[in-house]
Amino acid sequence: MTQSAAASHDAGDIRAVDSSLMMKVFYVFLALALLSAGISAAGKWFGKSMAMAGHTNSRTLREIVIGNNVIEAPDNMIRFERERHDGTADRLDLYLRWPSMDGYTDEARADFNHAGDSRRIIFFSFDESVMSRDMSGRLEPIYSPMLVRPGMPGPSGVTNYEFTAQSGYLNEVLAVAEQPGGEPFVARCLSGASAAESLAPCERDIHVGDNLSLSYRFPLELLGQWRELDAAMRRQASSMIKTAG
Repeated sequence: MTQSAAASHDAGDIRAVDSSLMMKVFYVFLALALLSAGISAAGKWFGKSMAMAGHTNSRTLREIVIGNNVIEAPDNMIRFERERHDGTADRLDLYLRWPSMDGYTDEARADFNHAGDSRRIIFFSFDESVMSRDMSGRLEPIYSPMLVRPGMPGPSGVTNYEFTAQSGYLNEVLAVAEQPGGEPFVARCLSGASAAESLAPCERDIHVGDNLSLSYRFPLELLGQWRELDAAMRRQASSMIKTAG
C-alpha cells in the first residue's frame, strides 16, 4: 500500500470512528432528554397527587349498589380512590363539609386537609344494617344500664353520660338529647385527650333506605348543632339513595 493510500485509509477509519462516536453521543443525549422529560412529567403528576392527598375534585357521579339500595355519589364525596367506581359494594365511605354539605374542591382544600384549628368535615358511610335498632333505639335496652348517673349538662339540651368501668367503653361518653314526640338523639363521643386528638370524635348511626345503616362521625364542636346536623344528614341520605325496596 502506498503512503497516499494508507493516509486515505486512516482518514476513512477516523471518519468512521468520529461518526460512530457522534451517534453514541447523540443517543446518550436523546436518552438523557427523554429521561429528563419523564422525570419532569412524573414529578408534576406526583406533585399533583401529593397536593390532592387522596382527594379528587371530579364530580363524576357513581352508582353503588348495597343490598337493595342504589346510592348515587360524586367522586369528590367518596373518601377512598378504590371506592370511586360503579357497581356493588358492602360499604361506601364518604365525607363532606359542614354546613355546605359539599364534597372536595380546590377551594375547600384547607378544610379537607384539616388546616388550622377549624373542624368542618363529617365522615359518613353506608352499609347493610346488622342490628335491628339504630343508636337511638339502643339507648334504653343496651346503653342505659351501662351509664353513670347523673350525667353532665352539655350544649343545646345534651346530657353527657360516662360509661361504667365494666362497660368496655373506655374514654367515651354517651351524648343524649331528648326530643318531645320523637326518639332521642344519641351519639357516642370520645372524651379527654382522645377527643382532642381526633378530627371527628363523635359518632352516630341511623337507619335509612332499605335495611341500610348510615353512620356518621363529626367534630365535637358540632354537638351543639345536633338538631340541624341530624336533619341535614337524613336529607343527604335521602338525596343519595335513589332506589329502595
